[in-house]
Amino acid sequence: MLVNAKEMLDKAYENGYAIGHFNTNNLEWTKAILKAAEEKNTAVIIAASEGAIKYMGGFEVVANLVKNMHDAMEITVPVAIHLDHGSYEGAKSAIAAGFTSVMFDGSSFPLEENLEKTREIVELAHSKNISVEGEVGGIGGEEDGVTSAGELADVNECKELAACGIDFLAAGIGNIHGVYPADWQGLNFERLNEISEAVNMPIVLHGGTGIPDDQIKKAISLGVSKINVNTECQLAFAEATRKYIEEGKDQKGKGFDPRKLLADGTSAIVSKVEEKIDMFGSENSAK
Repeated sequence: MLVNAKEMLDKAYENGYAIGHFNTNNLEWTKAILKAAEEKNTAVIIAASEGAIKYMGGFEVVANLVKNMHDAMEITVPVAIHLDHGSYEGAKSAIAAGFTSVMFDGSSFPLEENLEKTREIVELAHSKNISVEGEVGGIGGEEDGVTSAGELADVNECKELAACGIDFLAAGIGNIHGVYPADWQGLNFERLNEISEAVNMPIVLHGGTGIPDDQIKKAISLGVSKINVNTECQLAFAEATRKYIEEGKDQKGKGFDPRKLLADGTSAIVSKVEEKIDMFGSENSAK
């Protein structure tokens, strides 16, 4: 069933596990994420950044792809369609197109502007039963051309943003987008604990690719209830597809048919999503 993300994340927060947020990039990604979630009997968040949305043909294309694939596959677990790192205008476009959840990322604005715009998005989204994620601090690395050094979120700013009525909070705690460098210092659990105690709501961990399992599990124990994964699925897809081509399978019979050419990569995404669901502890939580 298609739902907003609030109930599934509140349930995860109360019961000490996390829901996986997996970015989609095309039909294969969408199908793989839905298949894995159904097999693991867990709620799931299928997300798209504005860059991916532009690549895929627009907000309505993405919303309709997830909805139609969900119905065609007869999915029974809760599924949210989420805008990842949305701009102010992008969040409004996603709401109009039928997304069930949006992130407004105002972290690059001065605090007062972030708060003002977040309140406006919350009011609009909640009037349509759509959940909202907000952000303060910086998620390191690059996402759709926006770069950040990965500043730690200020606890008081987190409290102010939470008071805007958001449903879950993304806060920089040393996490980054993309592949983590060898000299990465790890998550700042002291700051995470301070934020968690201050806001008392589900916290979002962006940049879930490459964080050691023990750090993921500790973060969940401190209030992280939504973990974003994108790069790891891309790497798994690329590796499996490369192997298919390097083994010459695309040159045998009709191995060049996209349905065959992309099949191994798609299966690799399914396996990777299932692996993450197991680690996040959400299997069979959709009962």
